Amino acid sequence: MEAVPVRARVYVACVVLAALLCLLPPPGVRTPWWAVLLLAGLYAGCERVARSRFVGISHPAGTFYPVLLAGAFLLPAPAAALVAVPGALLSYVEQRPVALRRLWRAAQLILGVWAAARVHWALGGRDAVVAGDVPYALGPAGAAVLAFCLVLALLDGGILAAGVGAPPTPFRQWGRVPVRRAWRGLVARSLAPIAVHGLAGLMMAVLWRSPYGPVAALLVLLPMCVSWWAFAQYHRERAAHQATIRALVQAVDIKDGYTRGHSERVGQASMMIARELGMDDERVEVLRFAGILHDVGKLGVPTRLLRKDGPLTPEERRVIELHPEYGHEMVRGIGFLGEARAAVLHHHERLDGTGYPYGLVGSQIPESARVVAVADAFDAMTSTRSYSRARPVEVALAELKRCSGSQFDPVMVAALVAAVGRAGWCPAVTADDAGPPRIPPPGAPVSSPPGAHR
Repeated sequence: MEAVPVRARVYVACVVLAALLCLLPPPGVRTPWWAVLLLAGLYAGCERVARSRFVGISHPAGTFYPVLLAGAFLLPAPAAALVAVPGALLSYVEQRPVALRRLWRAAQLILGVWAAARVHWALGGRDAVVAGDVPYALGPAGAAVLAFCLVLALLDGGILAAGVGAPPTPFRQWGRVPVRRAWRGLVARSLAPIAVHGLAGLMMAVLWRSPYGPVAALLVLLPMCVSWWAFAQYHRERAAHQATIRALVQAVDIKDGYTRGHSERVGQASMMIARELGMDDERVEVLRFAGILHDVGKLGVPTRLLRKDGPLTPEERRVIELHPEYGHEMVRGIGFLGEARAAVLHHHERLDGTGYPYGLVGSQIPESARVVAVADAFDAMTSTRSYSRARPVEVALAELKRCSGSQFDPVMVAALVAAVGRAGWCPAVTADDAGPPRIPPPGAPVSSPPGAHR
């Protein structure tokens, strides 16, 4: 709890209080407790399966919405909201603070299900479910699903603006998100998956009210579980790719000890630029990978050249300048990287055409490469290494501005300046400061420290 910002704790407390109020049963409404208990147990069981070895990883969707939405279509709003409580409070949580995460998730689902049930009831959806009139039931069910999605997105955006990290895990990463970006894309990302779960929940509710009873309703979950498992395997494969990326970066850090940690910081700076430019979260993640992997081609460069004291010969320089092509060959088979592969290949190109490996000019250089080029030079200038002293952040930014238009894209430079001005930057020492700086190789770019191109 100590690491949670005070404003975030206050926000969570307010959401929990609102959720408790939603659980109060209205007078005169009969609650079918056996149905509440059955659905709550079913939902809790599905949550456990979603985090079991059968699935392999925690499912990114975070919960099994068909059961919750079926409860919203079948039960009064307070009773439907109760269905989410056991599963949310007993679910496995990997990161701390565990209690706060569970309370937040339970309160969020209570409010979402309560809103969905209220909308469904107000539009006459319950009568259509009881009568088995599926075509008529689609309208109220769709409105209920939309209400459910909007409430979850509204609460997620609020927790981001209150000072907590990126979705889908509300407390995964600390750091306040600007209000103008807190809700961006939340509804668009979640509406389609929740709509599919809502359709399954509607089928469960209709079969539940049919002569076949609750047993038939459970059959709807079988295809949903299969799709759930298949989707989880996709994310498991993606996690394996990410583990491969981490291994490659660690190998580069071991080989070129003078730049240890450089790749991760370039990934961070690339992500800051992408967010400042208003890119969607998926593209921001791709550009983070681009920054992390930009120097992976150094694995193909002889270590003696990477660690050489003194200037490089023209032949040695040509060998060094092959590392973008080596890196592109290494990562081109990783499909989900997308435009990050182009950034690996072209991050040493210059707007004036004097860069390498192909001497591209201006807009011929992919946008992702222009982002990484700025992030790369910025971290190189602000990091202390055994062959160069770190420059202050303000000096590095001024140097980027001076070289914008000839070496760097002015749009990317302006985005980095704005992002650093808002969030700051913490440069790190990436090698022991042993002895005087090495002699720079001839022709090293002015905008980066001597040897930074290595």
